[in-house]
Amino acid sequence: MDRNMRTTDDVLGLLDDLVSPEADRWTADAASWWDGFYTDRTRPVPFFAAEPDENLVSYAARGLIAPGRALDLGCGPGRNALHLASLGFEVDAVDLSPTAVAWARERADASGADVRFHSGDAFALTEDELTGPYDLIHDSGCFHHLPPHRRISYLALLDRVLAPGGHLALTCFAAGEGGMGSELPDAAFYDGGGLRGGIAYTPEALRRIFSDLTEVELRRMNDEPPESPYFGEPFLWTALFRRP
Repeated sequence: MDRNMRTTDDVLGLLDDLVSPEADRWTADAASWWDGFYTDRTRPVPFFAAEPDENLVSYAARGLIAPGRALDLGCGPGRNALHLASLGFEVDAVDLSPTAVAWARERADASGADVRFHSGDAFALTEDELTGPYDLIHDSGCFHHLPPHRRISYLALLDRVLAPGGHLALTCFAAGEGGMGSELPDAAFYDGGGLRGGIAYTPEALRRIFSDLTEVELRRMNDEPPESPYFGEPFLWTALFRRP
């Protein structure tokens, strides 16, 4: 007889187990899946190219963000982390996949960028590893791979390491026409079918989830042409929030 539920972490762990194991893209156990995803660097995956998100470039160009300390969540091969470093940010970058982090380190070494990379679960890294507070937390594609209950962990991380007056720059699947990701209700993701590739959000949902932050901008990502030096796909939302 199991009667082990005592803390919030116990409940979150139980809910992790209720999501289909093959849908796991957020815990340390998912590292091998992401390693397989990043192993073939020649695959025609748009965000494999060393191009920063167009919205991130725009935020800096318009003075909405300024150099300081930055945390890049789900950094992948490091394209946005390297761009932040080029702008003068002191950057910590985290990804579950050692293969992705190794690729990112190669890019950083080749460009001379000074980025501190971490391989692991951002929610489990210690205060010695994610030293905070950060003036900018950047997330391009991590949030929409979290099951609903892990939004609690995400908000707790923001509360712990985002500086007062700091910004969250978020890129995630957009619900609605031309969007991508599943639009099922939250409860449906615990029926054994997993996350169906990722969760889509409406602007209203994002505003509700991040209601403790102040919205600066929320829009569809620009559709960047192949010759553009920036990444942009219109099936994504881009949002910039500021902590009071």
